[in-house]
Amino acid sequence: MTVKQVSQARTTTIEKYAKHAPRYTSYPTALNFSPVNNDILSIANKATKADSISLYIHIPFCKTLCYYCGCNKIVTRHNSKADEYLAYIEKEIVAKSNLYKDKMAVSLHLGGGSPSFLSAEQQTTLMALLKKYISFDEDAEMSIELDPRNVDLHYLNTLKDLGYNRLSFGLQDTDFQVQQTINRVQSTLHISDLVFEARNLGFNSINLDLIYGLPHQSIHTFRTTIAATKAISPDRISLFSYAHLPERFAAQRKFADDILPNAELKAELYDLAVKEFKKIGYEMIGLDHFAKKSDNLALAKKAGKLHRNFQGYTLHGNTDLIGFGVSAISTIGNAFAQNPKQLKDYYTKIDNNEPVATIGLSLTSDDLIRRDVISSLMCNLSLDINNIERKHNIIFNDYFASELNALRLLQKDGLVLHMEHGIVVPEHARIFIRAICATFDAYLDGHMEAHSNAQAKDNKTIPRFSKAI
Repeated sequence: MTVKQVSQARTTTIEKYAKHAPRYTSYPTALNFSPVNNDILSIANKATKADSISLYIHIPFCKTLCYYCGCNKIVTRHNSKADEYLAYIEKEIVAKSNLYKDKMAVSLHLGGGSPSFLSAEQQTTLMALLKKYISFDEDAEMSIELDPRNVDLHYLNTLKDLGYNRLSFGLQDTDFQVQQTINRVQSTLHISDLVFEARNLGFNSINLDLIYGLPHQSIHTFRTTIAATKAISPDRISLFSYAHLPERFAAQRKFADDILPNAELKAELYDLAVKEFKKIGYEMIGLDHFAKKSDNLALAKKAGKLHRNFQGYTLHGNTDLIGFGVSAISTIGNAFAQNPKQLKDYYTKIDNNEPVATIGLSLTSDDLIRRDVISSLMCNLSLDINNIERKHNIIFNDYFASELNALRLLQKDGLVLHMEHGIVVPEHARIFIRAICATFDAYLDGHMEAHSNAQAKDNKTIPRFSKAI
């Protein structure tokens, strides 16, 4: 094939598979949760085999609204709101004591919103109440997401003194026009200085978040963002696909669809980043993460010990995840549960001494099988069929007969290989991994294509998921 023919073939493939599909930070996804009327987590805790816990705390507050954001957030400049919120976090921690009793916490992650909305004093209060009730492993990973616009050297010093050892800064994009359009104008030099200071303070790992698919992004502008990232040289890089769902997130209606990169350009932006970061020695982790070869995430991938949860890729597979705060998700044993998404509902639950979770799911044996299949593909871009058969006592080809038949279409397009004893996703098809995993998703309407067609027939239907590309 000529270069032009290869390019046309790739464009056709992108158009074919750029359908709506989950990100698969979990399976089943949070959008498959249903109302729960009992303490689903306490019930699941009786049968859990986890020997340790991971903690997630959702800080929903932000000082300004970033128009691209699809997170659960509350925009306010009243810092006192966080004092009340932390008081409720403490009440929830006490209420969930049966979930962490006699277990060590091996990781803590603060997400949002914007955890750096909390003042240095409020951060100190939060860590004090956590350590008042929960025992932490001395080698626990303590990580926090930071909006660099709210962070200075004093703040970094406070975080280090409190025991945080991993930081994640939201770089997103360095182009001024892009930043203006998404309402997130920030200094790249300031971010670089923060990373430099964080290294001097001795933080173990520093991550930068990038987003591709933002309005006005082009190959030219994204090269500049990539170059800035390479110059800062973080330990890890998260390369997220912008999820455009204006029907669900009103702020995303601030910009028109015609200034967004199309699926083909998004794929080119992704390919450019992958090529450039791998060229200077970063190890590709799953779909959208990079780590230096000495980083423990890269080492875990090499050892086949990589896992995936609601916070992304992790080393901690045999742990229960306990979420605190509005909209936080917990995973205990074979159950998922999510706190109320509205702050007033969250407060009401706690005030009434009720189990906090409002929606959740107890996983069936089918869910567990499919979760292992999808997790393996998302983490390793491969699947050992024999492992699934041994673990779950099934005959893979019989159990997934219809799925394997659907995969043959992807195999014909060169997106999957070696389907007889295992499934392998070749490097060039990495960007299609969400579409590939969707083949095994029993909660989609038949399969991804049928689901997308059904949406197209009903203009009133709000897409549940962002596009896979």
